[in-house]
Amino acid sequence: AQPALLLDLNALQPSNGGCRLTFVVSNGLPTPIDRAAFEMALFDKGGVVDRLTVLDFKDLPAGKTKVSRFDLSGTDCANVSRVLVNDATACTGAGTDATACLSSLKTESKSGVQFGR
Repeated sequence: AQPALLLDLNALQPSNGGCRLTFVVSNGLPTPIDRAAFEMALFDKGGVVDRLTVLDFKDLPAGKTKVSRFDLSGTDCANVSRVLVNDATACTGAGTDATACLSSLKTESKSGVQFGR
């Protein structure tokens, strides 16, 4: 198997007038990532892009799994049908190829919402 950066959209939960997205992130790459940020597109139930936002996962040590949460104010979790990784806006670290965050990205979803690239 190829080394991969795995993003699992683990849960969506209502939170303070918005929606909390919980991700489980595993860096299976041979090098640590000092900063990983992804532009995400959230689609509504009609398949229309509701919003574009950048989620900054910060540092992702090699061989480590961590949980990251993001609160998106003004987003109704019940109306989110799909989340798409549109681009990697940051992918830095000693020995890390700037394209690795996107080229080695694998996605999965345990949230019931479609998640992919």
